[in-house]
Amino acid sequence: MATYLAHLRLMLLVIDVGNTNTVLGLYDGSELVRQFRIESTIGRTKDEFQLVLVSLLQLAKVDPKSVKASILASVVPAITDTVVQAVRMAFGLDILVVGPGIKTGMPILYEIPKEVGADRIVNAIAAYERVRGGVIVVDFGTATTFDCISHRGEYLGGVIAPGITLSAEALFSKAAKLPRTEIVKPPRVLGRNTIHAMQSGIIYGYVCLVDGMVERLIKEMGYPCATLATGGLASLIQSESSTIEEVIESLTLEGLRILYERNC
Repeated sequence: MATYLAHLRLMLLVIDVGNTNTVLGLYDGSELVRQFRIESTIGRTKDEFQLVLVSLLQLAKVDPKSVKASILASVVPAITDTVVQAVRMAFGLDILVVGPGIKTGMPILYEIPKEVGADRIVNAIAAYERVRGGVIVVDFGTATTFDCISHRGEYLGGVIAPGITLSAEALFSKAAKLPRTEIVKPPRVLGRNTIHAMQSGIIYGYVCLVDGMVERLIKEMGYPCATLATGGLASLIQSESSTIEEVIESLTLEGLRILYERNC
């Protein structure tokens, strides 16, 4: 694999800058051949980010000269310009940034389209390309978002809720007598000690939130929809959910690849 990657003719670098983590993917055509995850650190200089980029590729036995194009989606404006400059320095490329003016191929029916997070649009595009019908995307990030796409491929809008980790941190920090606990599935819903009771509230409480929200959204949309999930804790929730049909970890990266092809 290392020799193969070192001799790719063309590599597309896709970058998803989130509030907590930045995820990078390398595509050879339509195949995702490498994926990296780093912390989204505000204050990191363009030189530091350039060093991180090059070092990650070298550790993966990928020649940085193989990277011939790049696209970025960011929900952290303070980091966006740093990443753009770092990519330019590392690879000599002008990176394509997802934002107003980019060709999405998807009508955005939000009241103020520019308010929709770039990652949400990217997820919507990837999900619709996969399903080719009505679909709801549940993204378990810093916030848990629900994005609705019509059977005609229109972005309709969605829901934003506090993320699982964010909610748990609020519980740990604001309730003096409750200990910090690992976010894992407890033995049963009915907790018989404080740790299991908290874990039940966090995990099964979110399962109920997701299933209840998806059911309400489908009822309001008025037609059957597939439900896809992505994000760090998606698999944990999906294992207990009655509505999530599939978890696709690389959904955002795939959407970035599709957007690059539509624009370049």
